Amino acid sequence: MDSNLKVMVIEDEPLLLEAIGNKLEIEGVRTVLCAGGKEALDHLTNDSNPPDAIWLDYYLKDMDGLAFMNTIKQNANWQNIPVIVVSNSANAQRVNTMLALGVKKYLLKADYRMDDIIKIISNIKSEFAKQN
Repeated sequence: MDSNLKVMVIEDEPLLLEAIGNKLEIEGVRTVLCAGGKEALDHLTNDSNPPDAIWLDYYLKDMDGLAFMNTIKQNANWQNIPVIVVSNSANAQRVNTMLALGVKKYLLKADYRMDDIIKIISNIKSEFAKQN
């Protein structure tokens, strides 16, 4: 795994957030763990070194993935950060809307193991680095 990879995880379920963070760190990934969208936006605002990718749960207690994506797409410093939505539910309209906003992947939690999601994030980061 790429030890230079820094991933922001936005998940409002504390146990799941901790488990994802632990797994990423075991894999050598540096993490920024955020329990909500507003916390993540605050972190992005105050961190001069943005993450290489964002793992975003669509349903958060303080905002949904659509509101989060609309906000980051308005900021030139954040709009090119690859975002991967990992959610418990999806419908075609939501997925298409999120992809149109620049989300790289929309994954259903039930369809992927955490190891698979980490590989997807690493591959997206590698593809993004080749393009820039």
